[in-house]
Amino acid sequence: MKVSGQLRSRVLAREWVPGTWLNLGSPITAEIAGLLGFDWVLIDHEHGAGGDDTMLAQLQAVASTPAVPIVRIAANEAPRFKRALDMGAHGIMAPYVSTAAEAAAAVAAVRYPPHGTRGVAKFHRGVAFGGDFEEYYLHVHEWLLTVVQLETPEAIKNADDIAAVDGADVLFVGPTDLSYNMGMRDQIESPAFVEALKRVVTAAKNRGKAAGILVHNAALVPKCRDWGFTFVALGSDGGAVRAGLQQFHTALRAK
Repeated sequence: MKVSGQLRSRVLAREWVPGTWLNLGSPITAEIAGLLGFDWVLIDHEHGAGGDDTMLAQLQAVASTPAVPIVRIAANEAPRFKRALDMGAHGIMAPYVSTAAEAAAAVAAVRYPPHGTRGVAKFHRGVAFGGDFEEYYLHVHEWLLTVVQLETPEAIKNADDIAAVDGADVLFVGPTDLSYNMGMRDQIESPAFVEALKRVVTAAKNRGKAAGILVHNAALVPKCRDWGFTFVALGSDGGAVRAGLQQFHTALRAK
């Protein structure tokens, strides 16, 4: 778990920390991604195919690699945080955070009292089934990464207030939802959308936080870096498998 604390320190220092998405619910692709050198991998339980059983298997698979496993829960609801963290997630991504109050609720759900409201249990995978409870309890608020997703115009408007929430470590743009909610579907490079992105980056930087984003086009990575994003994910296991199979199919159909 100290590894996640090292990642959190790097994230808050706004170092370049690349990751990728895992949406297949597969421990095999989770292990492959973890072994490839990504700093973090995101196990997607908002739109991904997995359930609690696959989450556990994926977390176990990633544990054998250098990557830090972060789980995106389906909703900003306290029981969902507790479930993923007790299974051994090293961080949580909360979707659709549009206000400072929602960001504060996410942070509280990640942290034990007196720093938050997370329910305390002493025998679960996150604390080595009881073996590491004391150290975990005393320091986990320093180790776990809390990522809040900004996906609405309201969130962009409130970006500075969200960034000001202690413990909201990464302001992460969900570009698909945000572009749809702004009425500019997938127009990620349009001036109005880039302005929204830069507002998030500025808010994060001013408050000592990091800005993050997911992209599916490698050509956008250097642009995101230029805009000031440092916690950046490219692609997904599902996308990679589909693209690879499409190449096979195309080659087999060629005449």
